[in-house]
Amino acid sequence: MHPQVRSPKPGLCPICAMDLIPLTSSGGERGPRELTLTAAGLALAEIETVPVERRAVSREVRLVGKLDYDETRLDYITAWVPGRLDRLFVDYTGTPVHKDDHLVSIYSPELLTAQEELLQALNARQRLSGSGSELLRETAEHTVKSARGKLRLWGLADDQIKEIETSGSSSDHVTLRAHTSGVVIHKNKNAGDYVKTGERIYTIADLRQLWVQLDAYESDLPWIRRGQEVRFETEAYPGETFTGRVVFIDPVLTAMTRTVRVRLNVPNPVGRLKPGMFVRALLQAPLGEAGQTLDASLAGKWVCSMHPEVISEGPGACPACGMDLVPAETLHPVREGNSRAPLVVPASAVLWTGVRSLVYLRLPGEEPRFRGQEVVLGPRAGDVYVIREGLEEGQLVVRKGAFKLDSALQIEARPAMMLPPPGEGPPPRAEVSAEFSAALAPTFASYLELQVALASDDLSAAQRAATALGEGLRAPGPSLAREPDQAAWLRLRRGLRRKAKAAARAADLAAARRAFEPLSEALLEVEQRFGHPEGALREAYCPMAFDSKGALWLQRGEEIRNPYFGAAMLRCGEVRATFAPAGAK
Repeated sequence: MHPQVRSPKPGLCPICAMDLIPLTSSGGERGPRELTLTAAGLALAEIETVPVERRAVSREVRLVGKLDYDETRLDYITAWVPGRLDRLFVDYTGTPVHKDDHLVSIYSPELLTAQEELLQALNARQRLSGSGSELLRETAEHTVKSARGKLRLWGLADDQIKEIETSGSSSDHVTLRAHTSGVVIHKNKNAGDYVKTGERIYTIADLRQLWVQLDAYESDLPWIRRGQEVRFETEAYPGETFTGRVVFIDPVLTAMTRTVRVRLNVPNPVGRLKPGMFVRALLQAPLGEAGQTLDASLAGKWVCSMHPEVISEGPGACPACGMDLVPAETLHPVREGNSRAPLVVPASAVLWTGVRSLVYLRLPGEEPRFRGQEVVLGPRAGDVYVIREGLEEGQLVVRKGAFKLDSALQIEARPAMMLPPPGEGPPPRAEVSAEFSAALAPTFASYLELQVALASDDLSAAQRAATALGEGLRAPGPSLAREPDQAAWLRLRRGLRRKAKAAARAADLAAARRAFEPLSEALLEVEQRFGHPEGALREAYCPMAFDSKGALWLQRGEEIRNPYFGAAMLRCGEVRATFAPAGAK
């Protein structure tokens, strides 16, 4: 449990009172992270290995949202002339209508006058048909065409205009018709209402195509691209899957929910899907060798930059807006120059500390020899991780039993998951001014008060210290000489304030200790990068904290005062490093 405790003879651990065990040497080890097991040890550890392989993988993104009207398929019936609505043929919402169906009967003096103008123009043309002046005949013909055009612009159909010409009489009421097919979703006026030019009477929605409005968390955005196909289900049709295509990703993040609106176009030819239905969607994002999202289905295709749902096999014009189609590769990546699949390992093989990632490899040979190898992880895709650096195809990686191998190295106090190999130290410190170092003093003082309060099981004092720590970080402090150092400080300051607030809001000691762990890691990074103003600081570590996960903290003295256990195990832990104040020799 506490590999730092060593004794030349058998006995009990002074920290946890467990029996000390013999420290055996791992014969055949060839490096600080190499370990050789006996045949019996290998059987007891139940080690399983799999080869590192290249294969096609996809990142799953789960989204929720609801169905909505397609705004591009909404038609608004408005009054093109002022008048009185004497009859509404469609008198409730939800009524299906077809193109050219009659909607309202309107009385309009302007329309009556326009009809009379058409009839007079027709009479004048007839009277001048036998005139010897070609100019008069052409003028009469242009007058008739102008009168017809005026009626068309005011909403009359060609057959209605022809009926007026055939009957030779005007009507004081005119019927307005639907311009498109769909369902009436809004009725804005009632019979007897007077309307002005441009006032809306009905809203008609074509439900043969709908939108699906999905909410995507900002962490999911790297895997979402326009043109991707998405599957979704609804409560109304359990077990049945529908598909849509991503056509829009909102460029603005919703601050309240930290989500981005993603829109799909969904065909709905028979009207089974209804606007307002909730949906659960699943997007499969194929990953390339470097872990980025690719969509090979669009390779070689041409799309419209204005209407991404328009996909063509070759160049041409968009049928929706007339713009020239462009290659899909110009809008988002669809393939790599190197078409190899990504390198993957099982997720169970990776030991991740938050700072570094480690896997254990079985080395070639008959002897069961293993070595810890640091890797650079790409995204997780289901039950595997994409590996960006550190491994090669064909190597054998431990997928079961890696923690046992790591524990064996920890027992021997050699570099393991939580410990970097020899020669790896903290990054070089930044050059800071005396003013900047002095500005850090309240931060370290409040943190040390918080550490002491948790070690003393004093929740109220811990909350006060965490509050003071967060309040003291409101101002950025003096600027640093180098821009990278200044950017690093501002990043760390934001993180410290956020973590201090979490500790200040803790409802009990357990919550305060959970919040204290990431706060300690962040302040250790501050110490390693910028130093502290006065007095020596010690980095202490308890391997039993948080169900043997282990956690570190900073303290003043050499004697361990464990903030994660308090009086229960106050002396559990070890001092791993000592930091002199900034400027000390």
